[in-house]
Amino acid sequence: MLLRMRKEEEEVKQVEEEEEEKVRVLVVDDSPLDRRIVEMMLNRCGGFFEVIAVESGVKAIEVLGLNEGKADCPIVNQVQKIDIILTDYCMPGMTGYDLLKAVKENNHPGSIPVVIMSSENDPQRIKSCQAVGAEDFFLKPLKVQDMQSLKSYAKPTGSSPITGTKRKVTLDLIAEADSSGRRPRLAGVAVA
Repeated sequence: MLLRMRKEEEEVKQVEEEEEEKVRVLVVDDSPLDRRIVEMMLNRCGGFFEVIAVESGVKAIEVLGLNEGKADCPIVNQVQKIDIILTDYCMPGMTGYDLLKAVKENNHPGSIPVVIMSSENDPQRIKSCQAVGAEDFFLKPLKVQDMQSLKSYAKPTGSSPITGTKRKVTLDLIAEADSSGRRPRLAGVAVA
């Protein structure tokens, strides 16, 4: 009985750790179809992403908690920790560009990466978004490669390593410059 309880506790802990390691993506698009397609694409990336989808920049501001205490968002009861924002550029009311500016102005220390998507390939629009701080600009229809590149921009808010603990350090392969045909040897072991 005790062994069974420990096993169940370990399984619960493992599920919690997996959820903490997921990257939370806030998808913002006024088109329900586009929102659903992006959500499906992200969900097919091996469980790496947790998707929160909203239909406007105003709702995104509410989810992010940047609306100065106005908590009337039906999606969440409290401010969500978001790792990356993927927003459409052209939306009524608050555009993706406006959302980008609001996030970059109100989130100084750990600015949330913002990626803009649009069906219009307008170089001026792309430059203006990148000048304000957009990580990237994806053209619709989105591709699987776009979803993969989101991983590199994301900064997971889940568990972080505790300082002072031992960490694994990657080893570098150093190729020997001789012609003996020997295998490269491992070097560069470091203790942190």
